[in-house]
Amino acid sequence: MPRAKGGPKTRARRKKRIKLASGQYGGKSRLFRSATESVDKGLTYAYTGRKNRKRDFRQLWIARISAGVRAQGLTYGRFINALKKANVLLDRKVLSDMAIKDSAGFEKLCGLAKQHLTPAAV
Repeated sequence: MPRAKGGPKTRARRKKRIKLASGQYGGKSRLFRSATESVDKGLTYAYTGRKNRKRDFRQLWIARISAGVRAQGLTYGRFINALKKANVLLDRKVLSDMAIKDSAGFEKLCGLAKQHLTPAAV
């Protein structure tokens, strides 16, 4: 009885893995085992990267808001706290965009925030 080697299914599975590894350097794009390791690691990095992108954007938005708020004589933390007290439901992405593109509207928000600060905080 001859041994079964898999044939078309195995070839298809390996071709699929090698195709995912295209663009890798050297044997990582040509050899099945190296390609498999490289693709697995790459997929792990991709998954982590999608999570980190959200973190990085939030950090960028906060930095932009902080810069805009400091120009108005406030700090970021007090500004966000005052907006919550004023029931302003804008997220950081929108606030960041306003700080860059709509400076007049952002100044009004800063004025609103200053009204809702406690007297000791001003």
